[in-house]
Amino acid sequence: MPKQKKRRLADYSTSEMVKLCGMKASSTFENKRDKVFERYEIDPTLFKMDSSIEGGENFYPVVCAELLAILIKNWDKNPSSRKNANRDNVTVTQICDFYRALLKDVDDLPKELRGLIYKSCQSHFTVVEVNQVIMLRPTQSPIVFIQQLGRGLRKAEDKEYVVILDFIGNYNNNFMIPVALSGDRTYNADTIRKYVISGNNTIPGASTVHFDEIAKEKIFNSIDKIRGMKSIIRESYISLKNRIGRIPLLYDFYEQGEIDPLVIIKEYKTYWQFLEAVETGKDSCKLNDQEKLILEYLSKTILSGVRPSELCILKEFLDKDTISTSDVRRELEYEYDYFITDQEVEESVKVLQGHFVSKDDEYQKYKFMNILHPDGERTMRSVEAYQRCLQNEEFNAQIRDIIKVGLARYKDKYTKGKSEDTPFVLYEKYSRRDVSLLMNCGKDLSSTMYGMSRIGDDVFIFITYHKEEAEGGKNYADGKPDYADAFEDNLIFKWDSQIGKDNSSPYMQKVLTAPRKHLLVKKSDAETGFYYMGQFDIVESADSQKEDNNGKMKPIAKVTMKMHHPVREDLLRYLQSNISKENEAV
Repeated sequence: MPKQKKRRLADYSTSEMVKLCGMKASSTFENKRDKVFERYEIDPTLFKMDSSIEGGENFYPVVCAELLAILIKNWDKNPSSRKNANRDNVTVTQICDFYRALLKDVDDLPKELRGLIYKSCQSHFTVVEVNQVIMLRPTQSPIVFIQQLGRGLRKAEDKEYVVILDFIGNYNNNFMIPVALSGDRTYNADTIRKYVISGNNTIPGASTVHFDEIAKEKIFNSIDKIRGMKSIIRESYISLKNRIGRIPLLYDFYEQGEIDPLVIIKEYKTYWQFLEAVETGKDSCKLNDQEKLILEYLSKTILSGVRPSELCILKEFLDKDTISTSDVRRELEYEYDYFITDQEVEESVKVLQGHFVSKDDEYQKYKFMNILHPDGERTMRSVEAYQRCLQNEEFNAQIRDIIKVGLARYKDKYTKGKSEDTPFVLYEKYSRRDVSLLMNCGKDLSSTMYGMSRIGDDVFIFITYHKEEAEGGKNYADGKPDYADAFEDNLIFKWDSQIGKDNSSPYMQKVLTAPRKHLLVKKSDAETGFYYMGQFDIVESADSQKEDNNGKMKPIAKVTMKMHHPVREDLLRYLQSNISKENEAV
């Protein structure tokens, strides 16, 4: 390795570029330079001192001059330089010879540039005819894994399939397989699951993707145990930052289809906290404790966008210190076709006052956020402290970012498919916290919502389709029957009540007498949210008995439900899929 040169700080002139390329004549340099520009679709005006002057002086910024010189110097070795290159196939040997020549010169570059080039060049040594990939090195990088898998996924004549042999354990991160095949980079667990169960419906053209049942279950288990998410987020952040040429906003991740903003918030609580961690030169004092507290609460509560009312109120307060409920109504109706009730207005105000919490310590933490307060019957006013916070440019930008992401998510996910005049969209995911919000409970009731919850005229049944087995082969775990709840088909669902609760119990009377009954299901405890399956009617509810963990027979109600809408087939298959212990060991 040659001795490292000092890093140059000034732009290169044309004469200096000639010397850098090891050439004697400017005409030779310019000829090859123009061919490189054409080959790599580089705009030559980018290197003009004044592009308005024909034939004006050129300059070559130091950040790219040395790389450009390497391409120009080795132009004759580039397979694309041959006169018949457009007609003849370029061989792998020719490509490898070219890159070897480039890499020889790369050794003279600064260490930072060498690292970038060596990493990027890995993707160029590709033989399309490859039908077997052997993995002999571990990787935690989804991008590198996708590149490795992609070596064998390129099409070639008479190539029907590719065999992947993993000797190093990358299969432990096999959630990256559907990521690689789908091209989806959000790392949203639900999105990955949906691709696995309905991949053939989500990819274009005549392509098909099939996962056998064991493969599906292995991938589902891998999704539930994704590790190293912070490193994945950082990698995605760097990629996005380089692509857009600035520090990304949270909305940029959403718009560009990168890491799901909710995944970032889950790991870092706020996007600002993430920026503090990844942008080491960023001034951590730009936000005070009050501002950070507000961002944490809003990111936790309304960023998901399950309803737009709180977001629209915050949006109105960006430019006003006093707003009317009519202002909010007009915005919601015009932009989102959303009709807000008086009760929801009141509850939205309470949410923005920090009341939407489940524990007293949370209430004590957030009740002093000071965002707004009612100002008369039809108006609300933002408090002076919040207005001062908005004068902080950085805080203002973060609030606008939260509003933009939340409203975009609502528009994309929750404006269509509302089920029977409810605030819920069929087959979307909701947490117990979301149910509390959408039902205007005034606070987060998730800590008290278990298998059944009655809220006014509505009853909600929460089902974990595949419960963890009880120890010692018992029929019950934590007082609940294992594997007793299941779909018979896409309309009929069988449900066992909580042990000790028969039809005469207050528990079951809440279920039986509710005018509206809702079913929400998740596949396993590893999932954080429930799929909203829609409303149901009770066909039959029969008293019965089952044995508890102590061997005593206790009363129970066995309920047969009929859904108002047939359950979507792919979701039903996903929920029902379960691999036996014997198969899991294969």
